[in-house]
Amino acid sequence: MKPVQNIVIVGGGTAGWLTAGVIAAKHQTRRPHGFTVTLVESPNIPIIGVGEGTWPTLRATLRKMGISETAFLRECDAAFKQGARFNRWTTGAADDGYYHPLMLPQNFGQVNLAPHWLANEEGQSFCDAVTSQGRICDQGLGPKTMATPEFEAVANYAYHLDAGKFSSFLQRHCCDQLGVRHLLADVTEVRMAENGDIAGLDTAQGIAIEGDLFVDCTGFAALLIGGAMGVPFLPRGGELFCDTALAIQVPYANPDDPVASHTMSTAQSAGWIWDIGLPTRRGVGHVFSSSHISAEEAERELRTYLGGAGADLPVRQLKIRSGHRERFWERNCVAVGLAAGFLEPLEASAIVLIELSAKLIAEQLPACREVMDTVARRFNDTTSYRWGRIVDFLKLHYALTQRTDTNFWRDNVRTETMSDRLRELMELWKFQSPWLHDEFDRVEEVFPAASYQYVLYGMGARTALIPGMLDEEIAVAARARRENKAQTDRMITALPRHRDLLERIARHGLKSI
Repeated sequence: MKPVQNIVIVGGGTAGWLTAGVIAAKHQTRRPHGFTVTLVESPNIPIIGVGEGTWPTLRATLRKMGISETAFLRECDAAFKQGARFNRWTTGAADDGYYHPLMLPQNFGQVNLAPHWLANEEGQSFCDAVTSQGRICDQGLGPKTMATPEFEAVANYAYHLDAGKFSSFLQRHCCDQLGVRHLLADVTEVRMAENGDIAGLDTAQGIAIEGDLFVDCTGFAALLIGGAMGVPFLPRGGELFCDTALAIQVPYANPDDPVASHTMSTAQSAGWIWDIGLPTRRGVGHVFSSSHISAEEAERELRTYLGGAGADLPVRQLKIRSGHRERFWERNCVAVGLAAGFLEPLEASAIVLIELSAKLIAEQLPACREVMDTVARRFNDTTSYRWGRIVDFLKLHYALTQRTDTNFWRDNVRTETMSDRLRELMELWKFQSPWLHDEFDRVEEVFPAASYQYVLYGMGARTALIPGMLDEEIAVAARARRENKAQTDRMITALPRHRDLLERIARHGLKSI
């Protein structure tokens, strides 16, 4: 049996370097015994740099890689992210908005507060009734204090970051600290073995690259998984209509302008605009359906949103091909990042899918080729499930709209544009609130039941209540809501302004754990 110990990653960017770092960090003790991670990337192909929003999972990922949170925040122009606010998604009115925060509802797991809130809303949004985070974001506060150690939180958080700077930061760390071998070379041929595996790579620079497992991080080109292995691409554009993005980098008018600690997603006539705050700029873009609006009209909507700040700024256009591979791991080749697929960035799923795939590869790395196909089948089952659940969750934002002002919104509520699973769940939720394992049957769900609650009730959906069903939990739920109010008051008093926190971290650094 030949051990699997030479890992070759083709392609850099966030996908390549994050995967290299996760695998190398997990298998550091094997390096003296011949284990290698090699990343080969073309010096002639620019990095697309997709993704400025992340999930809280990135904190654990960076920590396991041995990265300092202070260094990451400083070098990646990063800020804290506490969730997303969706504006004008339900009715399109100016005051139409709700939060999908990153904190779970108070006492989640002990009591389902959703039906209790439905029975007595008390003039509060669902988010405000069950968690502090919407109020924290409204106040422009950060999720921790300078006394909170690196990667620890007062309020749960992820990050906003500059994707280009993040890739360079990861590259330096992987090469300097984790022993990843970096080759700048253009792959000209993928050499195949008689059994259908990838045997090696030839490059224009004359470097021949051998390996036991090849990770395809070549972006939309999918050089290995699509080109060499011929794994089909499964389009999901019938459910998710948006296929184009226009992106602009917007400077702050004043150096002391507030930095939002949440993503803002504002619905438009045929799509939506993201607005992400970094310490030095805002990242703003319009994701839209080219079947429902022209690029020129979409750009006008984007510049109208920006007002005078965006009048002359250059716009970058990106095509979105919603979908993913039929299989992600084929023989001794596994796809990560854009080579695996891409979905519109409504819930910042691009980087977390890289994380989850890299973590699964690192943890389930086959000992030898003989067991690789078994590992691949398990990987494909888990990863296919995750992509499907993300598609459903993104579609839920559109399926719940009450907007009828354009064809885009009217088309999105047609049931034939939803998966069977989503249709069934939406019918179930008319009579039963989303809750733990009622509908979510995997240990590592990409979105917990709480996320579905935030979107459902944020967008005006309601679940019928059966008389008497809440009686035994009324006291527990009432106590949880009182605890949430007290916690909210404490946090608003104790947490610093987001920009102030970022500036203090840049000057003084956080306490390491």
